[in-house]
Amino acid sequence: MRAVVQRVSRASVTVEEKIISSIDKGILVLLGIENSDTQEDIDWLSRKIANLRIFNDSEGVMNNSVLDISGDVIVVSQFTLYAATKKGNRPSYIKAAKPDVAVPIYESFISSIELHLGKKVGTGVFGADMKVDLLNDGPITIIIDTKNKE
Repeated sequence: MRAVVQRVSRASVTVEEKIISSIDKGILVLLGIENSDTQEDIDWLSRKIANLRIFNDSEGVMNNSVLDISGDVIVVSQFTLYAATKKGNRPSYIKAAKPDVAVPIYESFISSIELHLGKKVGTGVFGADMKVDLLNDGPITIIIDTKNKE
């Protein structure tokens, strides 16, 4: 799994001109899924994101997690995170899982992060043409890959 985690002052997801998810202070997660992802990847990544200390404490130091600030989370599926650009100028997405594999993993990830946060998270609509609006705070943007745990 591959995630782009962004600290936001606000974020929303719109499908067919209707806002389906909206948050204020929290995290927007763009989530890519590949065929080899397992429950272990889901558990590790959802725990990592819930506990990622990217929010300022009273001293202005990034010591707080989204849990600590009672922030919210939106998770949006994004197969393009597995774009291969080595050959030519047209990205290849062969590493991205097809919907029959990706949807159950995406739904399991949603359940897992909700369990870690103790509340519901906003989502996009898998496979839909979505408009994602965000105000990146910082800007703080972190890429996490379960196959390359740096």
